[in-house]
Amino acid sequence: MPAEGGKTDMERIGLFSEMEYITVGDKYVSQFNRPFNESASKNRQILPGGSKEMSNLQAGYFDPHFVRIFEGESYVNPNQVRRRYMMEEAKKNLSKAFLPSNGEKKPCGLGSYYGTIGGPVPFFSAQSKPKEKYEPPGKNLYTNPGKKGTGYGYANITIGKQFSHSSDLYDAAKLNNKKENEEHRRLLKGTAFKLNLYPREYFDTNPYMSEKPLPPIKKVEKKETVGNPFKPSSPGKKAGGMKAGTFDPYPSHSADPYVVKLKSLSSKSAKVFHPPGGPKSRPIESIMALNVKRALNTKNYKTASVQSY
Repeated sequence: MPAEGGKTDMERIGLFSEMEYITVGDKYVSQFNRPFNESASKNRQILPGGSKEMSNLQAGYFDPHFVRIFEGESYVNPNQVRRRYMMEEAKKNLSKAFLPSNGEKKPCGLGSYYGTIGGPVPFFSAQSKPKEKYEPPGKNLYTNPGKKGTGYGYANITIGKQFSHSSDLYDAAKLNNKKENEEHRRLLKGTAFKLNLYPREYFDTNPYMSEKPLPPIKKVEKKETVGNPFKPSSPGKKAGGMKAGTFDPYPSHSADPYVVKLKSLSSKSAKVFHPPGGPKSRPIESIMALNVKRALNTKNYKTASVQSY
């Protein structure tokens, strides 16, 4: 652009000529005005022609023509094979096919023997055979019908006879008790026994007193009982830091003086303790990614819809 005073930018910079461009003779185009992929906007691009779907047509396969599974196999026509077999079987006939001298006879009705070879069979004739005179058997056992009624308040319903009515006196218990008392008094031979030693209650002051010496006291012999088998009071103790598994109690402390012993770390054999490293982490795939891989695969990625996920 010419500036004020009639000089161009190149004359003011002081260069002999303009710097060359990277491309051959192309003018500078700003990156805001040029396309993102310049080669893709020129000439014809790759045209795949769309995706093919499996079908019964040849267009659904990769090969231009149908390829056989087995090369050189022969086509077998089942009708042709059946005809050849019939022709080979017909050559085995020595003469023409057998034809009966007369046509077959058709029966004229149900039970008719017309058209049969042997004729009527006497066993199947409809004529009745002579039979003996029918004598009816004797009569069966006759019984009376069951008597109606529930049993309570109805007479002559049971199997046996009806019970006869017997009168019962009103004071039968009182009269029987009176007869028993009279029979008891009749059997008594005297008055009741009475003691004439009143006011004493017993014949002697001490009814259990006896002048005979008492027998010696018997000592009860105790039988020696065999004790039960020995059973420990508790299961065996396990060894621990407090000496609980030993027979003797915890040993007493020795009388050694308490002296603190310090270990020198200046020796070369002593090493500093380094804890072992913990478990190292491994790359773990998320559950969402696993579900996506299971639901979407190479077989259903065409038919699967975005809304189902």
